[in-house]
Amino acid sequence: MKNLAATLHISQMASFSTLNLSPSPKPTHSLLKPLIPAPEIDTRTQIQTPYPKLILTGPSQLSGHVPISGSKNSALPILAATLCCSGTSRIQNVPDLFDTRTMASVLVSLGAKVEVLDNEMLVNTDGVGSVEPNADEIQKIRGGFFVIGPLVARFGEAVVALPGGCNIGARPVDLYIRGLQSLGAVVELRDGKVQAYAANGRGLVGGSFQLDYPSVGATETLMMAACMADGTTVLSNVAREPEVVDLARFLTNCGACVDGAGSNKLVIKGKSQLRGCECVVAPDRIEAGTFMLAAAITRSCISISPVIPCQMSSLIHKLSAAGCKIKKCSHDTLEVSAVSGRGGENLLSVVVKTGPYPGFPTDLQPQIMALLTTCNGLSSVEESVFDKRMSHVSELLKLGAKIQVCASTALENSMIVLTHVCYHVSVLNGSSLVANDIRGGVSLVLAGLAAEGTTEISGVAHIDRGYENLDMKLRFLGADVKRLLPLAS
Repeated sequence: MKNLAATLHISQMASFSTLNLSPSPKPTHSLLKPLIPAPEIDTRTQIQTPYPKLILTGPSQLSGHVPISGSKNSALPILAATLCCSGTSRIQNVPDLFDTRTMASVLVSLGAKVEVLDNEMLVNTDGVGSVEPNADEIQKIRGGFFVIGPLVARFGEAVVALPGGCNIGARPVDLYIRGLQSLGAVVELRDGKVQAYAANGRGLVGGSFQLDYPSVGATETLMMAACMADGTTVLSNVAREPEVVDLARFLTNCGACVDGAGSNKLVIKGKSQLRGCECVVAPDRIEAGTFMLAAAITRSCISISPVIPCQMSSLIHKLSAAGCKIKKCSHDTLEVSAVSGRGGENLLSVVVKTGPYPGFPTDLQPQIMALLTTCNGLSSVEESVFDKRMSHVSELLKLGAKIQVCASTALENSMIVLTHVCYHVSVLNGSSLVANDIRGGVSLVLAGLAAEGTTEISGVAHIDRGYENLDMKLRFLGADVKRLLPLAS
């Protein structure tokens, strides 16, 4: 544990050298360059290739302890929320990822000053002089669109390009638009950009809005907007995810008045001014779940920390039902065992249906699918959040997985499509695979850990968007994994 933590800290110090990202008055192409250099390269596990790839040789047996990084899905909205605040915000435990670096670029393009040291970002927004972030940066990640709420709330207007991110299905922005309209904004879609401004010419006003679906992004964006609206705002049928609670805690520490975080209704009393504060990003529950599933698919025993066990209950329940042994070693440490003779000899099938928190997280659906291909019996997975989150199925089939897509039924609400997937126990064999999104990509890594022979995964840039030092952490657990770097141009 100490050796891995020390190694990761050294790598992060190299990659997060102190930067003073001076704001530019207008977005420029220089913002397209990474703000933070890549971690130092271990030449023993790096090979030159035309495209970046991961090479896994299995089957692997994992052991030891792995530290969990800060949550990407908490860090992104918190970084966006610094736009609500005057002064400096100190955000700690920020994972070094493409998405967090891109969000920093978004803030800089607006005129914010961002300094980075280790896994810490200092953001000062007093110099913000633009309400239109760099469109190229916004279109790289879904989370970039979060800034529309703080910009309209604090500066009275915003012009934000439609967001990018993984192609996992319909993620429309209509909830954002209608929610902002309920707070007194005029919102128009022109030339691929959302233009919003306060109808009264002064600022947003409190109102009531019920979300058709408890979207995490829409909940967070409207929460930020309402924190500076004049009067009281009531948001109903909101997301209850831990990341929403993390954002509410940050805003409250900045002086906002947010009640009900973690429930399905938020009551927010607007304040005319918020000030920056210090914040520690919570551990990433999806990364933690991914490593728990890595232990299960390799029939291994590992421990992980820091975690918040109550946030992992839906996964713990499924793993326990499958036959894994999960032990709470301390308030923030879990041990997961699927070792033969200790609960892992014959893991059993389970039924999984994704849904909003506290349901089973859609961000763990591809990973548990990989596990279930190795379990005895007939399992089923129902994806009820994203209609295209099945691209990993065709890749898992290349390994020899026995998977059948049984149905795809569109509901009246076009945001949700249900897909049923069934599998029998499979013998996995290495193959060449392509990662098409963050979570689908990491499910291929898990399958590669369990497969006989060599598995080659391209498209690893997708995986790197959601996992900090994934291959290094796996190597410390005993996996045979190498990263192939692109040839220098």
